[in-house]
Amino acid sequence: MEKISKIITIVLWALIIVSAILVISLVANINDVNEQDPTMLSWINANLIWVYILGVVGAGIAVFFALFHTLTNKQAAKSGLISLLFMGTVAIVAYVLASPEIPSFIGVDKFIAEGLTSSTIKLVDAGLIATYILFGIAVLSIILGPVIRLVYNK
Repeated sequence: MEKISKIITIVLWALIIVSAILVISLVANINDVNEQDPTMLSWINANLIWVYILGVVGAGIAVFFALFHTLTNKQAAKSGLISLLFMGTVAIVAYVLASPEIPSFIGVDKFIAEGLTSSTIKLVDAGLIATYILFGIAVLSIILGPVIRLVYNK
């Protein structure tokens, strides 16, 4: 286990050093006079690509270890499945309650001309309704949590 922690530490320091070199190079090549300086733009692109790489690798590692933990722990698999079913239920209820009707407001013709459809409206409405449902559940759990604990502790 100590060998793995050493390797992880070395990899993290390497990532920090590469990131620092990229940021220092970007700052050193900033040009206030000419915003279209190709050197500055290439360093901006290099930094953006580095951020994308770090983001994708970090997300991939997080998903991998989450799946690994779920597959090796039965209790985690059960609670994960319950959470997934709950989120699916909220999504289905929100989609069923959503309206495909395009609202009427000033400037809606512009959005319709740009390709706004009733299916897009329904998905946006479903997202808003799901947000409202989850917000309501969060508020109820904040309010009812202490009350339930008082009842169970007596």
